[in-house]
Amino acid sequence: MKKKHWLFGLLFAFVLLVLAACNGNDSKDETNPSEEGTTSTETTTTEEEATAEESPSGKLVIYTGRDEGLVQGVIEKFNEKYPDIEVEYLTMGAQQILERLRAEKANPQGDFWWGGTQSALIVGANEDLLHSWEPSFSNAIKDEHKDAEGRWFGEMLLPEVIMINSDVLTKETGPQDWDDLLDPKWKDQILIRGVLASGTMRTIYSSMIVRQGADTPEKGYDWLMKLDANTKEYTQDPNQLYLKLTRQEGTVSLWNLQDILLKKHTTDYPFDYIYPKSGAPILVDGVAVVNNAPNLKNAELFTEFLFEQGLVTELANEYYQIPTRTDIDLNAMPDWYKELNLTTFDIDWEVMSAKEAEWMEYWDTNIKGRAK
Repeated sequence: MKKKHWLFGLLFAFVLLVLAACNGNDSKDETNPSEEGTTSTETTTTEEEATAEESPSGKLVIYTGRDEGLVQGVIEKFNEKYPDIEVEYLTMGAQQILERLRAEKANPQGDFWWGGTQSALIVGANEDLLHSWEPSFSNAIKDEHKDAEGRWFGEMLLPEVIMINSDVLTKETGPQDWDDLLDPKWKDQILIRGVLASGTMRTIYSSMIVRQGADTPEKGYDWLMKLDANTKEYTQDPNQLYLKLTRQEGTVSLWNLQDILLKKHTTDYPFDYIYPKSGAPILVDGVAVVNNAPNLKNAELFTEFLFEQGLVTELANEYYQIPTRTDIDLNAMPDWYKELNLTTFDIDWEVMSAKEAEWMEYWDTNIKGRAK
């Protein structure tokens, strides 16, 4: 009887050992999903990191002299492609942008200069205010329309022309060339956008000095004095110029072709232009990434975006831009562009950039308002 009890106890212990072993295996099996879960989490994290790398984010601060409607439209398209980049912009004249970058040189606050005259951009590059790099489209821009060291790139060409109120004058009855503006018949008919704050006007006035002979500015100063005699007013900004010209407070001005075409075709302003017979100074309007920009990569992304062929042709059709890219499909360009005959006269832009500040200071001190 005692032997049976001993055998029964031994059998019971064996069963307990078997059950314990099974539980151990079960526990091990339950650990596997956890290990698989760890692998899945690691994979998800890796994918998220990859997505973050592919989707740029952060800020982009733009200083621009461009039309605000154009700026807002382009930024909206940029954010459709890069929704995680927060874009801020400040509008001001090209000369004001240059002065702001100088003031911020030790601690840059802006990332991108959008809309600068060739002269201002050359000065900015020489003062080490601009970032040097080579974007993908660089080879599609002519050498004369970009900096040799990649510090700025021309985005579009801006012929500077004679602007008229088309309710009063026609292309035939308005001044046909620059020297015609000095004729006494145009006395108090000429309105000029304030010169010193405007890159466009500084370029036109400096070009007129070069046109009289760059070896000495005296002939150019004399020419500008005669123009001052016929000038009724220097307006504070472009909007004042447009309003006064529309009210016929003057009938003639000097301005860039793009803005005239924009106002002519997209507003009720009665504006038209006359392309000077002897040729026009053709300003290269460009862009640049700010040196040591806080958001350097986003500024480079925006540059690449601006020069995409699709956007370039779209801006030509909607905003009358004359692109600097040489590889644009002509069939995609508007009729006004195909009909253009861009003639110019010789300008040494390096010399003009070096002398512009001196010439404009002289004009402001000795010529402006002195011929009345």
